Amino acid sequence: MINIKINNIETEVPEDSTILEAARGLGIHIPTLCHLDLHDIKMVNKVGTCRVCMVEVEGRRNLLPACSTSVVPNMIVQTNTPKAVRARRTIVELLLSNHPRDCLSCERNLNCELQSLAHEMGIREIHYKGPRLHSEKDTSSYSIIRNSEKCVLCRRCETMCNEVQTVGVYSAIHRGFETVIGTAFDTPMLDTACTFCGQCVSVCPTAALTETDDTRNVWEAIQDPNKFVIAQTAPAVRVALGEAFGMPVGTRVTGKMVAALRRMGFDKVMDTDFAADLTIMEEASELIHRIQHGGKLPMLTSCCPAWVKFIEHQFPELLDIPSSCKSPHEMFGALAKTYLAEKLGVAPEKIVVVSIMPCLAKKFEARREELSSGGAISDVDYVVSTRELGRMIREAGISFNMLPDEDFDDLMGESTGASVIFGTTGGVIEAAIRTAAAWLDKDNPAPTIDFTQLRGSEGIREAVVEVAGLKLNIAIANGLGNARKLLTDIRDGKANYHAIEIMACPMGCVGGGGQPYHGNNIEVLKQRAVSIYAEDKDKPIRRSHENPQIQKIYADYLGEPYGEKAHELLHTHYHVRNII
Repeated sequence: MINIKINNIETEVPEDSTILEAARGLGIHIPTLCHLDLHDIKMVNKVGTCRVCMVEVEGRRNLLPACSTSVVPNMIVQTNTPKAVRARRTIVELLLSNHPRDCLSCERNLNCELQSLAHEMGIREIHYKGPRLHSEKDTSSYSIIRNSEKCVLCRRCETMCNEVQTVGVYSAIHRGFETVIGTAFDTPMLDTACTFCGQCVSVCPTAALTETDDTRNVWEAIQDPNKFVIAQTAPAVRVALGEAFGMPVGTRVTGKMVAALRRMGFDKVMDTDFAADLTIMEEASELIHRIQHGGKLPMLTSCCPAWVKFIEHQFPELLDIPSSCKSPHEMFGALAKTYLAEKLGVAPEKIVVVSIMPCLAKKFEARREELSSGGAISDVDYVVSTRELGRMIREAGISFNMLPDEDFDDLMGESTGASVIFGTTGGVIEAAIRTAAAWLDKDNPAPTIDFTQLRGSEGIREAVVEVAGLKLNIAIANGLGNARKLLTDIRDGKANYHAIEIMACPMGCVGGGGQPYHGNNIEVLKQRAVSIYAEDKDKPIRRSHENPQIQKIYADYLGEPYGEKAHELLHTHYHVRNII
């Protein structure tokens, strides 16, 4: 600990602190733009590129950036001198002078950190005139739009992509005034190793990175009398959507969400949780089959399309270990255009499946050719993020907070607690173990439901689960950097697991790239996870194989789990991809 003084206030701080950290400890506000501190996922962006946090330090002629300047013993700092305040205003004005002026129609209007800084500093006009950087939008990826004209070179996306997710797509390219954060050789995003996890979108302070907007296509489908439009909603959406309407973090809005979707005009409103239960039937069966028949281990869950694309690019030699199961929303889409189409008497080509997801990678996933019927009819037609759904509800003039609670439609709308916990890290593997344990330990009248040793927020965690005398070694990772560590150990023969769950986003789907912006606060994600487990507890049935509708669909249509019909509709394969 060392002694310093900030704004004439003496304080003692750890010797490895920055001026910014010390000031915040005293409740002193220093504006920032490029800085980002996410200790829970080991990400600190201290590049100090924007210079918005400049302060005066006694004995130093030049102003210093508070976010990247370490404290020294007896340092005397002034954060609000006229010189420091003028410097910040000048820096923000210079950023604005090279920024588009389309705030009213911008995707981040009223939720833009640059806009907030301009308001905070009382900037009413821009004194600096001159040329502006112009570049074409990159809309190639189906998931993420990159608009370099709105980039402020904060490099948050670069830090997230390279250091946290270890994908390595972004870097600074060109020189001087032409500098942008982009891909190698200006390669279109679709042709890079980007996984479309959307974490770069989550940390971008402006609209330089946003999701592809599918709302117009969805409205057109709803208004087309020749289309039968079905909405399905992922488990993580129901614990985050309320934030878009001012509700406390983690508020469960399942019933209001269903009511809103009906009022928007969807012909059926169904639950992806049903398909999550279906996924467990297949994944648990696959795991047991591999264990009992000497199959390839460990088996890796395959619900997260970002992590699946990650292994296709980064570890092609391991493509035989992920489960062959489609993700839940793709399973739902496959059945909606076969089983459900028959039940409803609607031609498959007239059915439009819209997935409401916390994830941007699912937008790309829906375009994969192998996730379609003969390459002609896609399992899922459109993917709408939680943020997009919030905008659509407002656009429709629906008073969300005043809606009554309504239930999902029948037939493919019933779900269990096991399916709900898919929305957070550790949930998929816990759901699979619940069913696998019941199947393997048939003599136990009350098999374990809560496998709490599989829960938590750590980037990598391990557990041993004993089932019917069999000790299952389980590993769980959230965040692609952590996935890389596990996959490297598997490839190098250093790991000995039966099953591994991987999710690309911090804390799993609750921290998905399409969720409401959470101010990069990990506590928000933890609260969403708490609500996920609360909904699990409230479910009358908490194991997937006990879902009556799941039992019926196997009896009437699919046959045996992991059987021929199930493989035809519910399983897929993967591709080796480039690593640009």
